[in-house]
Formats: sequence, structure tokens, C-alpha cells
Amino acid sequence: MAEPDSPADRESAVDTIQRELTSFARRARATAARMHPELSLVSFTLLSHLDEQGGCRATDLAAHYALDKSTVSRQVSALERAGLVIRRVDPDDHRVQVLHPTAAGAEILAQVTVSRRQMFGERLADWPEDDLARFAGYLVRYNETAREHDA
Repeated sequence: MAEPDSPADRESAVDTIQRELTSFARRARATAARMHPELSLVSFTLLSHLDEQGGCRATDLAAHYALDKSTVSRQVSALERAGLVIRRVDPDDHRVQVLHPTAAGAEILAQVTVSRRQMFGERLADWPEDDLARFAGYLVRYNETAREHDA
């Protein structure tokens, strides 16, 4: 695709990006529900973050993902009820509770991660390496810019 040459071209490109990102988000939510009924896309994202970070506070999750604390609280409560997350007292500050994936949570996360990787691999199988690298770079750049604007 050529660089947009005019403000109208740029606006059209931005409209296409917005439409396609919305479509991507809808597909991602539907796919997450099919992969594991107890693990919505938000739950998967939060559980992944807890696993990557080795645990964190609910307020840290809310801040990192720019989510309302009540939204995170509901998601975490659902993960706890499903036996996927446990709260532990922070050894450095006994007033703070840190969320960690349980063994069951880590197992489900691993299964879903393998399934997601396979699904993306299949969808992108025909893409040349250069296109994959560019696409990955654009996604990273977009998300970094979004984080900067959100901060």
C-alpha cells in the first residue's frame, strides 16, 4: 500500500485501520471464548500478565491496562472462583495482596497460549517473513504510541 498523499488519503487509511482493528478485536473475543469458555479475552490477558510478572496487585493490573478498578475486581473475582488465581500477602508489605496464577491457571494459560500461537501461525502461514516482521513492528509501534498517549 502506498503512503497516503493527501489529507483525504490519510483519513481513509485511518478509517480502514479503525474498522480493521475493531474487526480484529471482535474476532479475538470470539476466538477466546471458543478456546476456553472460562477464560474471556480480558481474563486471558490479565492471567497472562500475572504469569509474566510473577504476580502483581489488582491496582497494578488496572493501571497497566487502563481499566477501571471495578472491572479488574470483577475479572479477578471470576478467575479466583474458577480456581485460576490466588491472592497472597506481599512479603514486603503485609497490607498488600498480590495476585498469582494457580497451578490450574498456569496450565490453562499454557494450553490457550499454544492454541492461540497455532491459530495465528495458521492464519499467517502464507505471509512472507518480511511482511510478518513489518506487521509485528507496526503493532509494537502502535501499542507503544497508544501507551504513551494513555499515560
